[in-house]
Amino acid sequence: MIRRLLSGLIALGFVLGMTVGWATPVWADTIDQVVVDDSTQLWQGSVHALNDVNCSSCHQDEATKAFVAHPDQESCRSCHEQAVDTFLLGKHGIRLREGQTPLTPAMARLPMKAEAHNMQMTCATCHDAHSVNTVQAATDSCLTCHNDTHSLNYENSRHAELFAADRSLPRPSSSSVSCATCHLPRHGLEKGDSTITQVNHNNTYTLLPRDRMVKEVCMNCHGVEYSYNSIFDDALVEANFDQPPSLSLETFDLVRSLEEKRTDSGDE
Repeated sequence: MIRRLLSGLIALGFVLGMTVGWATPVWADTIDQVVVDDSTQLWQGSVHALNDVNCSSCHQDEATKAFVAHPDQESCRSCHEQAVDTFLLGKHGIRLREGQTPLTPAMARLPMKAEAHNMQMTCATCHDAHSVNTVQAATDSCLTCHNDTHSLNYENSRHAELFAADRSLPRPSSSSVSCATCHLPRHGLEKGDSTITQVNHNNTYTLLPRDRMVKEVCMNCHGVEYSYNSIFDDALVEANFDQPPSLSLETFDLVRSLEEKRTDSGDE
C-alpha cells in the first residue's frame, strides 16, 4: 500500500510538472527505488506509522498537493511546533530562522569531524524521519559532527554507561543520560489529566550561564552542591564528568557556617 502511495505521489509530481511546463521535474533523477524500499521498511515500525503519519504527510505540499522530495522544518512544524520553534532559537537552527543557508560544521568554532564539514543542520540531520529513532538522535547524531574533547570523552563517562542500557529502546528512558539529556532537556507540560513531554531543541539554552544547566538538568539527579561543584570545574567538564567533583566552592562553606551560627544562636 505504501509503495503504491509513493508511486502515486511520484506520478502526481510528473503530472504537475508537465502542467506548469517542466520538461522533466527537477527531482526526477533523485528517486531511487532502493531508497524508497529502505525508507518504507524503516517507517513501518516507527512512531510515525503508529500515528498514521504516512508518506504524503511530509512529501506532499498541503496547498498545491505537489510532491516534496526534501521536506524542510516547516513540514516538521505541522506536528512538532514547539520542537521546531526552539530549534530555530539555538545555534543549530538560527541561520534558518534568519532566512540564511543552514549551518554547517565547517562554520563552527569548536572542533568538528572533517567528514561532517558539509552537512547542513536541519531537523533531518539528527532525526531520521523514517525510523524516528530518538536513541540515535540523542547521542550518535551529536558525535557524527562534534570532535571536541568534552564530546569525545562522553563514552568514558558514567552517563554513557547509563545510556548504554537504553540502546535497544526506541527512545531514551528517564534514567539514561545522553548528550541530549543535558543540552536538549525535556520538560513536562500539563494538558488536562495527562502530561506531555516536550524537548527544548535550543542547543545553547543550558550552556550559559552555567547555573541554568544546574537548575534545568543536573539537579534532576544530583544535589545542589554536587551539581555546582561539577559544572564549575572546568577540567571535569572537559572530561565529561568521568568522576565525582573535586572542586569545593567556598559559597557552600559560607552557607554552612552561617547555618551553624543561626543554630547556635537558637540554642542559647
